[in-house]
Amino acid sequence: MVDGDVPERMQAAAFDEFGGPEVITLRKLPIPEVADDEVLIKVLSAGVGVWDAYERQGTFVPEGSSLPIVPGSDGAGTVIAVGSKVSNVAVGELVYVSATTRPKGGCYAEYTVVKAEYAAKVPAGVPAEHAGAMPTDALTALAGLDTLSLSAGSWLLIFGASGGQGHLAVQLAKRQGLNVIAVASGADGVALVTRLGADISLDGHGDLDDVLARIRDAAPAGVDAILAMAGGATVDRLTEALVDGGVVAYAHGVQPEPSERNGVVVRAYDGESNPRQLQRLNELIEAGPFVVHVAETFPLGKVREAHKRLQTSYLGKLLLTVA
Repeated sequence: MVDGDVPERMQAAAFDEFGGPEVITLRKLPIPEVADDEVLIKVLSAGVGVWDAYERQGTFVPEGSSLPIVPGSDGAGTVIAVGSKVSNVAVGELVYVSATTRPKGGCYAEYTVVKAEYAAKVPAGVPAEHAGAMPTDALTALAGLDTLSLSAGSWLLIFGASGGQGHLAVQLAKRQGLNVIAVASGADGVALVTRLGADISLDGHGDLDDVLARIRDAAPAGVDAILAMAGGATVDRLTEALVDGGVVAYAHGVQPEPSERNGVVVRAYDGESNPRQLQRLNELIEAGPFVVHVAETFPLGKVREAHKRLQTSYLGKLLLTVA
């Protein structure tokens, strides 16, 4: 089923060779055909993540892709057409997608085609435009919480809490009844995670002895787990606050990986995009106010600037507006 007239070509940001931000250019490309298990989406916005940079550099290229490649794993927009086997979303609905496997191109374009299993309706309370920045980091944060499998009332320390995955993890953890100690970046980061509901908000750039003392004051018996959005000496030092046998969970790709030490369990995890996880994510989001913090928005024509911004520090997420 198709909603209205769909043009034959679209504006897209794509690259014909791997390299720095300069390889991405705007061009006119054919709109991909929709298979039985796929949906065609008129893109409203696309998230900009470090995985997009890896794709541009040639280190993380979706299986089946061929040049020119349109990047963009994350996006949100309106369903324009659905394949004959699609039942989870309908033409005219606002959806978001997280699709690392997308041989027909990504969300840095006016239109994108993805398998329907990677799409979900935009949950109530999240602006459709901001939803484009959310999916992969939110699903990864949820996978991290699943890896820890903590009971309500447990103490969780989130390191890198003001970043893209971290600020979403703070909110999802509170939905699960956890006590959250958020170690953020700078005064602005502390203000953000406090606003998002963290029980204790600390500046990771501060004196680590003071940070550890405040953690111990809040959780004298120790924190049950650490969700690490970054590695390095700081998170390794913070493991001193863990209970014996406490767990440090980190997403694959975090470098350097958190260090092993006696009495600490270290586990890696990956986000999953599938109907069950998307449904769980939406249910958690709709349980209360939910914020996708967008640090900066770029029009599609400024995609190179967005990729350069990826290399700097910022709170939350970066976003491309397409429509």
